[in-house]
Amino acid sequence: LFYVSILTSPTTGGVTASFGMLGDIIIAEPNAYIAFTGKRVIEQTLKKTVPEGSQVAEYSFHKGLFDPIVPRNPLKGVLNELFQLHGFLPLNQD
Repeated sequence: LFYVSILTSPTTGGVTASFGMLGDIIIAEPNAYIAFTGKRVIEQTLKKTVPEGSQVAEYSFHKGLFDPIVPRNPLKGVLNELFQLHGFLPLNQD
């Protein structure tokens, strides 16, 4: 089953820890807030400073956590192309 996750702002908590990051293709919107938990909770729990901007889509993209960053307007076309590509390139050649 081909599975595409689309991360919008905010994507946090259980979604980030589970099905949001399990897609074959993971797409995020530009500047989306993507984090397991908020900056303040991390800083109070771990006693470490969270770098500014480390919980936005572009930062996570550069760390390899998901695939493309796609604005909402062209998203429909991108999804159409992905689904067509998936249909023409089956996973099993049996």
